[in-house]
Amino acid sequence: MSNRPVRVRFAPSPTGPLHIGGVRTALYNYAFAKKNKGKFLLRIEDTDQKRFVEGAEDYINESLKWLGMKVDEGVREGGDYGPYKQSERMDKYAEYAHKLIKDDKAYYAFDTPEELTEMRAKLEANNMSAKYDATSRMSMKNSLTLSEDEVKERLENGDNFIVRIKLPRNEEIRFHDVIRGWIVFNSSQLDDKVLLKEDGLPTYHLANIVDDHLMEITHVIRGEEWLPSAPLHIMLYRYLGWEDTMPEFAHLPLLLKPDGKGKLSKRDGDRLGFPVFPLEWKSPEGEISSGYREKGYIPEAVINMLALLGWHPSDNQELFSMDELVQAFDLERVSKSGAKFDVDKAKWFNHQYLMQASGPELLAMVDNELALKHKVRGEEYLIKVLDLLKEKVNFASEILPLGDYFFGLPSTYDEKVLNKKWNAETAEHIAAYITDLVTENKDTAEVMESHLTSYAETNGISKGMLMQPLRWVISGQAGGPPIFEMLELIGLESMAKRLQVVQERFPMA
Repeated sequence: MSNRPVRVRFAPSPTGPLHIGGVRTALYNYAFAKKNKGKFLLRIEDTDQKRFVEGAEDYINESLKWLGMKVDEGVREGGDYGPYKQSERMDKYAEYAHKLIKDDKAYYAFDTPEELTEMRAKLEANNMSAKYDATSRMSMKNSLTLSEDEVKERLENGDNFIVRIKLPRNEEIRFHDVIRGWIVFNSSQLDDKVLLKEDGLPTYHLANIVDDHLMEITHVIRGEEWLPSAPLHIMLYRYLGWEDTMPEFAHLPLLLKPDGKGKLSKRDGDRLGFPVFPLEWKSPEGEISSGYREKGYIPEAVINMLALLGWHPSDNQELFSMDELVQAFDLERVSKSGAKFDVDKAKWFNHQYLMQASGPELLAMVDNELALKHKVRGEEYLIKVLDLLKEKVNFASEILPLGDYFFGLPSTYDEKVLNKKWNAETAEHIAAYITDLVTENKDTAEVMESHLTSYAETNGISKGMLMQPLRWVISGQAGGPPIFEMLELIGLESMAKRLQVVQERFPMA
């Protein structure tokens, strides 16, 4: 690793909602920066104005904020290397494009769309790769084939042109990837990519390299889909004389669909039954795509889930706080192969963090779902209910519907318990047991359990025979949280009332 202070950037385009794969890229950049006491930059790459989507930039910032990734330098945060939005840096790019032309590393191309189509058709007809490269460029209209005077005249007349990089023929391009080791390309595999478009705007390739250099980026951590572009970027660093300060590269594995067949894409949002965006997104056309936040995921769970989709810690630890993740993170432990998204594992992570949540934290999670009936017995009671039921659910939003019987008499009674477990003998024992509790004011879980044990022994029956029917009388359900903690929370007065309701509704002869 270079001795320079670590500086990494997450550089999304505001062309729509931030895909969860992009969030993982941001997370790995953030963790790497913090592990190495470096800076995490957010750069908005908005040179493609045709695909710009209103609200996308705000969405990106809000997503990172929700997930706890604090940006050190960016459009909102400022910094010494700004502006951090490419549309505000336009004066910088043409300068470097024309420097490349002057150094014979790039050239003007005046070809019309029709001429380009004709060229590609001829190459395909001869079973050749249809690209603008070291071979085909010599038959086209560009500053390599036209005379100096004609090029000058075309420029003075305002003829349309683009600027293309001039790649060498049959030259080996080697670079080291932190994750994948040494990678070799041949320049003959590449085409002379456009650096400046007809409207004078830079392409991603030129703007990206210039910005990374001027912002002193030390490590470029990005998705595997950018790997084919890496040799072009290497050549731009070389041509511009920046090879000695070129950042190290790390290309992350793809995030795959659950079946492993193909990259998890933005188009998969909701189609596969789970979000692919961190926050809910409403398109300009009014189409709504779900987000992890609105689905009830805890941000720490999303971070933890994403961290392990492609990165493997040195031990078997699965749950990490952000600080623990930062300390454990190592780019060299990132896998080369794609990582399949597992929605069940995502829910498991959320359950783990739900179990760690305190009562007040749970209360905040369900605040929008509270009705008057939930508040009647006070906040302390409500928090105890939430804390008791959280082990049964994956999402906080599932707690109140699951525990509706804590806030009123059961509205339904499980028919299987009624048909299989509820009979005259059981009804008599349950009534006697609850009456004992009420009469003797046995109102704690420990005492209630102890009394059931002694009651069963005294009457020569098994304790297990009464457990589920007892739960059913009080909650109407066959299962639920620890029964005696449930009984203590509901209270003796309500237990007696519920017994009376069952006796009237399901009388035994």
